[in-house]
Amino acid sequence: MTSNSSLAEALAAGTVVLDGGMSNQLESAGHDLSDELWSARLLAERPEAITEAHLAYFEAGADVAITSSYQATFEGFAKRGISHERAAELLTTSVELAREAASQAEAKGVTRPLWVAASVGPYGAMLADGSEYRGRYGLSVDELERFHRPRLEVLAAAGPDVLALETVPDADEAEALVRAVRGLRTPAWLSYSIDGRHTRAGQPLEEAFALAADADEVIAVGVNCCAPEDVDAAVEIAARVTGKPVVVYPNSGEAWDAEARAWNGRSSFAPGQVRAWRESGARLIGGCCRVGPRAITSIAGTLAQA
Repeated sequence: MTSNSSLAEALAAGTVVLDGGMSNQLESAGHDLSDELWSARLLAERPEAITEAHLAYFEAGADVAITSSYQATFEGFAKRGISHERAAELLTTSVELAREAASQAEAKGVTRPLWVAASVGPYGAMLADGSEYRGRYGLSVDELERFHRPRLEVLAAAGPDVLALETVPDADEAEALVRAVRGLRTPAWLSYSIDGRHTRAGQPLEEAFALAADADEVIAVGVNCCAPEDVDAAVEIAARVTGKPVVVYPNSGEAWDAEARAWNGRSSFAPGQVRAWRESGARLIGGCCRVGPRAITSIAGTLAQA
């Protein structure tokens, strides 16, 4: 199923609902994601499970499916003995599975436009050691650009509607990603993981968002994989600094323990918060880790209200 309008046109016209966390949806279906490849492992082993997860979110009210390629990198696959050619096939598969879920949603009666966002996680996601929440990898902007560009090329060639440059902890990596998407002819959004009014690496959000202000390829900027209470200020800053639509999809509010590979604390995510986010400039709104289909249905319902 394809949209009759581009995502950029949809954002100019109103608000678009993103999906929720892929990992929690897969885990709720009984899949073990303790592997370093996380949900990307299922691209090879249980692709139908990924399609089912996407479909659950489309049926819940999401307009955009974010692919299971967050942790999928040539380097990460190589550690598991997967060839470069096969890794490229799996990256392409991630987009195809989301498209298949959209087709299945159409067959079940979903008539609204649906889009596919190809997930591009940060360098730290490949390391699988929690550094995606810290940044400061010790790599230069040029080195990070060389890391990201090959998989961006493969994902763009697979035909997603947008590239989701997400959970970026560091403005240096954001600069590398903005460079890396040039010439791909696929729009992108840039979304930081934050702590208060700073990136996880400690840079002020004003400076971080400014990196994308003049990038024509970047159609939206914002935050994800952060605490819900950090969203309000971030939306205002992103809209003010860039003038672009803002993307927002926080975690449930629970905290990730990288050593124990477990979530702690209680959820503080309230779907009703989306009204204030929309008023401040948010146009792509959904959830990240530990936010499931029920919450997405609530978000969609809230945003549908005048």
